[in-house]
Amino acid sequence: MATMLIATPVGDIVAGHEDGIVRGRGIPYAETPIGPMRFAPPRRRAAFGHLFDARRDAATPQRGTPYPMTVIPEPSVPGDDILQLSITAPAQAVGTGASLPVLFWIHGGGYVAGSPASPWYDGAALARAGVIVVRPAYRLGIEGFGVVDGDANRGLADLLCALDWVRECVHAFGGDPARITIAGQSAGGGAVLALLASPVAAGRFARAACFSGVDTSLDERRVASLTDAVAARLGVAATADGLGGSDPLELQTALLTEQTTLGVGPVHGTSLLPAPIHAALGTSGTGVPLLIGATADEFDSPGLAVELTGAPAPRPQPEGSRPTDLMFRSVIPRTAKARADGAGTWSYSFDWPSPVLRGAGHCIDLPFWFGALDAPGVTEVVGAQPPAGLAQVMSQQFVSFVRGEQPAWPRARGEIGDAARVFTADGTATLVEGRYDVVHPAAGR
Repeated sequence: MATMLIATPVGDIVAGHEDGIVRGRGIPYAETPIGPMRFAPPRRRAAFGHLFDARRDAATPQRGTPYPMTVIPEPSVPGDDILQLSITAPAQAVGTGASLPVLFWIHGGGYVAGSPASPWYDGAALARAGVIVVRPAYRLGIEGFGVVDGDANRGLADLLCALDWVRECVHAFGGDPARITIAGQSAGGGAVLALLASPVAAGRFARAACFSGVDTSLDERRVASLTDAVAARLGVAATADGLGGSDPLELQTALLTEQTTLGVGPVHGTSLLPAPIHAALGTSGTGVPLLIGATADEFDSPGLAVELTGAPAPRPQPEGSRPTDLMFRSVIPRTAKARADGAGTWSYSFDWPSPVLRGAGHCIDLPFWFGALDAPGVTEVVGAQPPAGLAQVMSQQFVSFVRGEQPAWPRARGEIGDAARVFTADGTATLVEGRYDVVHPAAGR
C-alpha cells in the first residue's frame, strides 16, 4: 500500500493511500485514559512532536467479544490508547485547501459495545462521492457512562473532544469544519440526539442524522446504583480509585452481568445534559437540520433472534405494540413534533426485508447508507443479492444531506399524515404519507 504524508496542526501524519482513497487510522485526539485519567473528562492530546504512523487501527474501548454474535462485524483491538479516530478521504482533496463536507460517524452498541474499526463504516464509497468520513472511538460502559465520584457522561465528553479535534484538523484532509454532520446508528443515533439536546455541544456541528436511535437518557441515581452494583461484584469501591484498578475486560463483563435493558447511557441532570433528551429536543439543537428514521422491524425481524441467539422466532405482534415500535419507531414522530418550529426534520423508514432475517432488522440498513454491500459480513445478514439500486439511492441521499442539500420530500412535523421517505421491499424508494401514524400518540396508543 502506498502512503501519503499529511501535515496537520498537531503534527505530520503518515496515512495509507490506495485506489484514490486515503485512510488515516487510529489518530489520538485525547490523552490515554489510564491512571488518574481513566474516569476523568478527556484531555486534548498534545501535538505529536514526531511523525505519527496512522496506517493501522488503534486500540478500541470495546474489549473481547461482549456479545457472542452481532449483526455488524465489530473488531476489538487491545491496548490503552483508545481515544482515537480514523479518517477516510479522497486522495485528491488532501492538502489542497478543499472544503468538503464532513461526516462524523458514531457507532452503536448499546453504549457498552461496538467498534469504530468495523469495515461497514469504512466510508470509501462516501469518500469517492466527496465526503470526508471520521469515525471516533469513545469510552463505553462504566468508563464512559457510569456515575463515578459524581461525574458521568465521559463518553459524550469524548465525542465533543473528538469534534473539537476534527474542527481544528480536518482541513488538512480536505474537509470543512463548518460543514460537519454528526450521524450514528442505534446507541450512536441516541448519542446524536443527546448532542442535539446538549447546550454544551451547540455550534460544533451543522447537521445531524439519527438512524434507529432512541431519545432515552437516564437518571443519575439509577446509573449510580448500577455503578455501585458493578463495583460490588468486583469487590472494589465505586470510586475512581477503587474502579481504577479493575481490568477493563472484567469491568465490562461485570456490567453486562448486572445491567438489564439499557443500563448505561447519557445521564441527564448533568452540566452536559441538564434535561432529559426527549424534553430538551424542543429547545436545544432546533437550528440543526435532522434526518431521522428507523428500520421497519428492528428487533422484531422474525429471523433476527434466530440469527443472533439460535432461539425460536418470536410470535408476531400487531404493529404499534412491538418492541420495535415502542423503543425505536415512536421516537420519530415524537422528535419531529418537538422540533416542528426548528430548522427542519425529515423522516424515513427502511422497509426492505432481508431474506436472511425475514424482515427489515436492526442494522441492516447501514451497508445501504454507506454504499458498502460488498463489505465483510454483509451477505450473511442481507443475502447474496441485495438490491444494489437501493444502496445507490440511499447512499446518494446520505451524501446529499451531508453536503447540505435539503431532502426532496416534505418536513416531518410530528403530525398525523406526515410524509416519510420509504425504502421499500422491491428495492425502490417512495414517499408515503402517514408511515409513522401507527406509533403517533394521537393514534390513541
